[in-house]
Amino acid sequence: MGTDGSALIELRDVVKTYETGAGGVTVLENITLRVQPGEFISVVGPSGSGKSTLLNMITGIDRPSSGQVFVGGEAVHDLSENQLARWRGRHVGVIFQFFQLLPTLTILENVMLPMDFCNVHRRRERRKRALRLLEQVSIAEHANKLPSALSGGEQQRAAIARALANDPFLIVADEPTGNLDTKTADDVFVLFEEFVSQGKTMMIVTHDQGLSARTERVLHLLDGRLYRDENNGKTA
Repeated sequence: MGTDGSALIELRDVVKTYETGAGGVTVLENITLRVQPGEFISVVGPSGSGKSTLLNMITGIDRPSSGQVFVGGEAVHDLSENQLARWRGRHVGVIFQFFQLLPTLTILENVMLPMDFCNVHRRRERRKRALRLLEQVSIAEHANKLPSALSGGEQQRAAIARALANDPFLIVADEPTGNLDTKTADDVFVLFEEFVSQGKTMMIVTHDQGLSARTERVLHLLDGRLYRDENNGKTA
């Protein structure tokens, strides 16, 4: 049984416990959450509150110890590792704080990589699409450079272009502005707002209260529990 048909993301009583030498450590406890298509949501809370783990449940990077996760009608918690990799590659764009660009590939090649991996678009079209995405994030002139030749802000823009490579319906970002100066962080956030206006669903983890205030909803986590889910007075 999947979602009720209206929610893009639905978590039902999700628990995540990690086994350690000292016993089990519960990082998420009975999380129930529904996200509608086109929403822009930020996840906030102190370090260790479970923010990144929550995103990992939604993207299938990690699995719940119990509970169910549905994304786009897919029972993510039931997929095999190979199925998860294909599903995530086609439908979810993930943006990391530390960019995670492959250092030996050019920026253009990094953006093309998800298309190659998922065999999306014809081969001759992948380069054109990657260039269009780099233009969209305003770094097309750096297409043939290695990541080490770019600034932090430029590398994050490249990572965003890569996340968009297969036209995912969901974009998830974990502290995407954490290593950027205030001006660059604002520029990146404006890009996110543009993606939402184009119909994408966006979830970000952030410690920046100024940025979280610009999202439609804010999820507050504390000790693995969702203790407040507030609307910022904006319509989804």
